[in-house]
Amino acid sequence: MPASFEAPETTGTVADAVAGNWVDRRAPAWARPYLRLSRADRPIGTWLLLLPCWWGLLLAANADGRFGLYDFWIAIGCGLGAWLMRGAGCTWNDITDREFDARVARTRSRPIPSGQVSVKGAAAWMVAQALLAFAILLTFPPAAIMLGLASLVPVAIYPFAKRFTWWPQVFLGIAFNWGALLSWAAHRGTLEWPAAVPWLAGIAWTVFYDTIYAHQDKEDDALIGVKSTARLFGAATHRVLAGFMLAAVFLMMVAVIGAMVPGADILSLVVALGGVWAFGWHLMWQLRRLDIDDPDRCLALFRANRDAGLIVVLFLAAALVL
Repeated sequence: MPASFEAPETTGTVADAVAGNWVDRRAPAWARPYLRLSRADRPIGTWLLLLPCWWGLLLAANADGRFGLYDFWIAIGCGLGAWLMRGAGCTWNDITDREFDARVARTRSRPIPSGQVSVKGAAAWMVAQALLAFAILLTFPPAAIMLGLASLVPVAIYPFAKRFTWWPQVFLGIAFNWGALLSWAAHRGTLEWPAAVPWLAGIAWTVFYDTIYAHQDKEDDALIGVKSTARLFGAATHRVLAGFMLAAVFLMMVAVIGAMVPGADILSLVVALGGVWAFGWHLMWQLRRLDIDDPDRCLALFRANRDAGLIVVLFLAAALVL
């Protein structure tokens, strides 16, 4: 039987991996289980962790009208750090969730429940990724370093949130959008109130997209007692997510105005706000296409949020060069 038609349990491929991804096709066989632990075969999570970093950096640059060579390193360092910390965080998540994952159809093919990697091996891989990320963090100013270390608290808590609250997506949002705070501090050397607003906008955005994602597993989650906003919202998902969509857009508008009004010209401000409005239209498009009982549609829309977040990045970059 051709490899592309073999079951995930036979090939080692994770069930929801991107078809034809580089890990399954090109990575050395010994490295594949560890790269799958890091979700290298599912890059959307790295994008969703990275994009708020670029939001914060570009908002900070628009606030003072400068973007130097060191800012290019901040952008690159955030990219490398996002890949490494997303990998470390996902490894931690898979260690803590290994018993749940073994009981859910979509996740039982992950490296730990499928037996590709031991818990000790996964823990060592997690530490290695975190140490590399820490080395990158040390190249940033002290305020950013402290924020990076503080981010470990929500990262550590998130995998357990689904056990004690119906709102684990909020805990994910707190962790996944922390980069907006860190990158602002990396550029400005300190943390200021406008940095907190895109972080809050990102939390609302995370609840939006991760609720869509969680609808894939709602039946299995109900059987094993895992909580999520998908189960909480149920048939009211469209209506509730519309509220989070509006909150994300409104808060991003406040972030842009708060960062740029003191010194930006009107054209730059309009362009930056145009990016926020386009971001909102993308979320509205997702909501109109959402079918909470179609797992394939939910996964596709979840992945579409890379483009939604990039819209903000591109418009903020354009505002900076005007």
